[in-house]
Amino acid sequence: MHLIQAARVAQQRAARAAATTGAAHPRTRLLLAAAAAAAIAAWETGHCVAELHPHRTDLDRSNP
Repeated sequence: MHLIQAARVAQQRAARAAATTGAAHPRTRLLLAAAAAAAIAAWETGHCVAELHPHRTDLDRSNP
């Protein structure tokens, strides 16, 4: 798996855990740390971490 894809998957898992168990839950905190580590690894190899959340112009137009 590509580093930016791994970072995206880690972030999504952490977000799901936060939504279901809360941000203070130990599992959520562990997943957030893993997501941060994955983002750092992607950044250090030259990826723009903003690629984790691509800009969507269609959403911008729907919310004036």
